[in-house]
Amino acid sequence: MLSIGPREIAAAVRVLARGDLARYHTSRVSETTRFERELATSMETTHALAVNSGTSALICALVGAGIGPGDEVLVPAYTWVSTAAAPLAVGAVPVLVDIDESLMIDPIDIKRKLTPATKAIMPVHMLNLVCDMTAIMAIADEHQLVVIEDACQAIGVRYQGKRVGSIGHAGALSFNQQKNIKCGEGGAVLTDSARLHARAGMYHDVGSYERAERFESDEPVFVGINARMPELSAAIMRPQLRRLDAQLELRKKRRSMVLERLHAIRGLDFHVVPHHDPSEAVGFAISFDDPAEAIAFGRTKGARRLFDTGRHVYTNWQPILSRHPQHPRLDPYAWADRDVKHDDESCAKTLEILARTCTIELAPELPGPVFNQLAKRFGR
Repeated sequence: MLSIGPREIAAAVRVLARGDLARYHTSRVSETTRFERELATSMETTHALAVNSGTSALICALVGAGIGPGDEVLVPAYTWVSTAAAPLAVGAVPVLVDIDESLMIDPIDIKRKLTPATKAIMPVHMLNLVCDMTAIMAIADEHQLVVIEDACQAIGVRYQGKRVGSIGHAGALSFNQQKNIKCGEGGAVLTDSARLHARAGMYHDVGSYERAERFESDEPVFVGINARMPELSAAIMRPQLRRLDAQLELRKKRRSMVLERLHAIRGLDFHVVPHHDPSEAVGFAISFDDPAEAIAFGRTKGARRLFDTGRHVYTNWQPILSRHPQHPRLDPYAWADRDVKHDDESCAKTLEILARTCTIELAPELPGPVFNQLAKRFGR
């Protein structure tokens, strides 16, 4: 089940043959518009906005929700750096929150980190696992907070019957090389809010006011950027989107296969990372009591210790830790009512969990016989 195959190649050739490489320079219904419609249907949301990256999707969602200077946004200490960088891009301040044993943002620590300046929570569904969205939405409702789901690493995955990214007020997807559907670089904002969609749309296209497909809203026009998705990217993802559910089903089967092999290993004492909706589990990670055991297991081909994927660990987010804005008068921390800490002690629990946890790649793109050979390594 390769992501890029004959259908994607044919879609790219079709766009190249037409010569319509940009969304707003085609006489036909654009591939990007078609992709947005199909994505919204698939993800079960009213609106989908295609953009040029997952980072742009997060920023556009924040702009759409009206998050800005003086606001605090709660983000997990285990995620790709973009989740923490996006609030800074709109002048808000990221506040780091510990994860729990599920590897997802900890609702208990969310409550600890709340202040009157907190305006949004950005739960991240890492590794095709899912956050405890029931608890998170309850906290958000109680404190009137915006929830923007970072579903970049869990496109199409379900929680309690709903697609992740469709549960909060907005969701962000990424289509880079490592994601469930991919085009190299790309992203999307999901939402049921017409206002949020219109504001995100205006921001993602500085020329939106002159387009035939204008964003219908009572919002006054404001200056945006260029974060538009090109036609080629949209075209090659449309066939992938139609295969997404089959890919997730394959992940489920391979998860069961790997788990069975792990249980057959004598002397391997591990814990399956808990899942917030076990019937929909398509991601897989295991933890150990001793970090040394995780280090040893992480050397197995197809497995990796999470602490060693440094770019996803908050203590390695140099742009965030430095607090060095592109210009001193654009310093979001100057607006903060408190000294927001990003040091090693901010989320020590997260570091401890990541040090003893490994993930296993279920690799739906690999042919069955190849994956079976890879899985056998876990039985040795």
